Amino acid sequence: MSLVTLVGYPASGKSSRAAQLVASISKLLPPHLSAVVVSDETLNIAPSAYDDSRTEKPARAALFTAVQRMLSPTTVLIVDAPNYIKGFRYQLYCAAREMKLRVCTIYVVATPDLCHKWNDARTDGRAYSTATLENLIVRFEEPSSMVRWDSPLFTVPWNEELPTSDIAQAILSGSVKPPNSGTIAAVKAPTDALHVIEQIATATVDAIISAQAETQGSGGLVTLPISSELKLPISLPPRNLTLSELQRLKRQFVTVHKKAVTLGTTEKGAVDWTEQSVAHKFVTYLEEYLRS
Repeated sequence: MSLVTLVGYPASGKSSRAAQLVASISKLLPPHLSAVVVSDETLNIAPSAYDDSRTEKPARAALFTAVQRMLSPTTVLIVDAPNYIKGFRYQLYCAAREMKLRVCTIYVVATPDLCHKWNDARTDGRAYSTATLENLIVRFEEPSSMVRWDSPLFTVPWNEELPTSDIAQAILSGSVKPPNSGTIAAVKAPTDALHVIEQIATATVDAIISAQAETQGSGGLVTLPISSELKLPISLPPRNLTLSELQRLKRQFVTVHKKAVTLGTTEKGAVDWTEQSVAHKFVTYLEEYLRS
């Protein structure tokens, strides 16, 4: 469905805004959809995890893993955490795009003095230490509507109402950006891909040699019986192709495609290593060479 990223200073009121948003959005959702909040609190990540980078990194990784697990076409997922690093917000954005979900960012704005005041007033054991709170405020990277991973951006000052109708429109009916090359997972070739390439290329060469013997080198369009179930047409030149020439072309073809298998080349996401596909690629490769 969508991913909503809350951004703001620690103790700026993000959790209150998340609760307001859930209450408002839930009324608009059909029964099969839901609004869910994932936060440091729901994951039992203590505020003290931000005291030191050695504990903050695994805490942030745990949050990101939870977000990936909870992203769903049937869920409005609200991430209630500091999210103060733009690189982390970009990670969240990429995860949502990979799932083809809508995204939006809500920037909850409060002054540092207010954040210190509200943090000191907490009695639930989830207050930040003064030094950690100040450090996070100094390191905070403000979101911008000019960058795609923070857009659409809703800036909500602490003393203003949450624009729930505009947010609802963005996350329920806004545009869905398709995954790009940076978010598409590489498609792995099957384990027998190399064997299929070698086997089909060899069978194709043998079929061409047999076809030339029957046509006596006259060329033209012939059908190659590559296997009992696979037959493909090919245009041969009006001359005999020698076995050494065909073997050389076969080696070139196999070498290129071995590299594609080894490196995980996705061919724009459409990898097909079936016998028919490999045979068609090899015949096309040969015809292009013979026309040149």
